[in-house]
Amino acid sequence: MQKAGGLVEARVEGESADGRAVVPGEGGEPPRYWALLLVAAAVVPGALLVLLGRWGDAPAVQAWRTVCLAVTVQALPFLLLGTALSGAINAFVPERVFRRILPRRPVLAVPVAGVAGVVLPGCECASVPVAGSLIGRGVPPAAAFAFLLSAPAINPVVLTATAIAFPGNPAMVLARLLASLATAVVMGWLWLRFGRAEWLRPVVRHTGHRDGHSRWDAFRTGFQHDFLHAGGFLVVGAMAAATFNVAVPRSVLDTFAATPWLSVLFLAGLAVLLAVCSEADAFLAASLTGFPPVARLAFMVVGPMVDLKLIALQAGTFGRAFAVRFSAATVVVAVACSALIGGGLL
Repeated sequence: MQKAGGLVEARVEGESADGRAVVPGEGGEPPRYWALLLVAAAVVPGALLVLLGRWGDAPAVQAWRTVCLAVTVQALPFLLLGTALSGAINAFVPERVFRRILPRRPVLAVPVAGVAGVVLPGCECASVPVAGSLIGRGVPPAAAFAFLLSAPAINPVVLTATAIAFPGNPAMVLARLLASLATAVVMGWLWLRFGRAEWLRPVVRHTGHRDGHSRWDAFRTGFQHDFLHAGGFLVVGAMAAATFNVAVPRSVLDTFAATPWLSVLFLAGLAVLLAVCSEADAFLAASLTGFPPVARLAFMVVGPMVDLKLIALQAGTFGRAFAVRFSAATVVVAVACSALIGGGLL
């Protein structure tokens, strides 16, 4: 800052003396490593075109493209519908509705909250902050956790997607409904019996409509966030499923698929790693044709309840001590319910 003739002249970095913005490389020094950038701009696109042209017609690449595109196209409408319904409920249904329909006794509130997931669709990413908000407003934690697990797993959109992914196999839809509901209720009761207050550190966050704000803006914001977030995981999951089907040798798959209990554990672990949206996981499970039905059922039961992104969301909302214990217990209960119910129905 300089004083000249009683005037104060301030020059801000990135501006010229007359106040105009200075664009790097315009009337000044060229950007660093400009030669390397020029070479990369000339070489990289051409190299990619050559590689894609050489390998794009290979049978393995064609199979990969087919599987990836088929999974994405089949699942996208259900993902769109599911996130739209989730955003509408979050924006237009007051949370006090949940408190009014729940019994006062926690042991009875748990199954009611679990059954509520059948008629109230929601994305698993949205169910975590909703559960935290419900706990902060007086809903018993056990009931909130039962709803957290059941809503993304057994809502109408998910069950319809499962019926379409497994045509002519209503037993798979029924098995998913019963196994997922049983897991949610058992986990709620387990929290009532063994849960400790020091494990749970809920962060009070407001979700849904806020006074003085437009409900349509809340719907648009929630829908946009959920769709873009879940859509990214859908694409990644479809690519992973296509890679899994094409790149993994058949001998490796036969090793896992030949042993029933090993195939169940393998697909349950795969569901945790892939982190696919619940509206789309049925189509991925249907593509894993080398595995027995019970293993594919475990994939669909575990995925909406425990995966990498949900563990991170639970840790940020309720605390790391809760997320580690609750996620581990949920995987065990989900696998057990899938094996028992799937073994009897499939």
